[in-house]
Amino acid sequence: MGASASAAAPTPWSITLDDVTVRYPNGTVGLKNVSLDIPSGSMVAVVGLSGSGKSTLIRTINGLVPVTSGTLDVGEHRVSGASTRQLRRLRGDIGMVFQGFNLAGRASVLQNVLVGRLAHTSLWRTLLGAYSESDRQLAYRALESVGILPKLYARASELSGGQQQRVAIARALTQQPAIVLADEPVASLDPPTAHGVMADLRRINHDLGITVLVNLHLLDLAREYGVRMIGMRAGEVVYDGPAASASDADFESIYGRSISPEDRLRA
Repeated sequence: MGASASAAAPTPWSITLDDVTVRYPNGTVGLKNVSLDIPSGSMVAVVGLSGSGKSTLIRTINGLVPVTSGTLDVGEHRVSGASTRQLRRLRGDIGMVFQGFNLAGRASVLQNVLVGRLAHTSLWRTLLGAYSESDRQLAYRALESVGILPKLYARASELSGGQQQRVAIARALTQQPAIVLADEPVASLDPPTAHGVMADLRRINHDLGITVLVNLHLLDLAREYGVRMIGMRAGEVVYDGPAASASDADFESIYGRSISPEDRLRA
């Protein structure tokens, strides 16, 4: 079943960065004068080597890293300068998918996915684990949409890496997010599984219209699954254009070096 079965389609958010710089307390510049306009419903691959600024970009959009200068708007929210309470509300509508899955290994698949409802659930229900039937139905549909529903009561630690990442995607979907941000979601997966996870993310974008940003370093996946590609190096945007037509020369410009076998998906 397609991702359209996971939930009613939310209103997707746009993302606008205007001359954004992020400087960490130790003086390291994570983003340097970055200006981007990402329309709602976009499917964007962000590529770059480690330290290029692509993880900082996602963490800044999610309000986890503060903007040093410039302005950042996510949907109708002004993220730069937002209060802690405002940022907490913002994150409730942003689904995050991490390289390391961030699942509770001893908890069941269902319990992990229901974590996606925390921002939308009363404190007493959260403390007691008394999620509503509508929340449970959201979780079931999200798990079905990524093909993991039969593992509903299995411990997360019993699953393969690809299955765990699909659980993480289902958790993000259960939030009914306006944006999904995925930070190197396939870096630790074998090629067939990586394609499966990327296909899930593309289907979420296509079927639900949710804005999806995916950090990648493999050029094959960026070309195949991204519609737009943003290339980053040393905290700056050095490429912004169609993903499918990006050449090896474009990737070499982004990476600042020649393409190596490690930059391509293993056969």
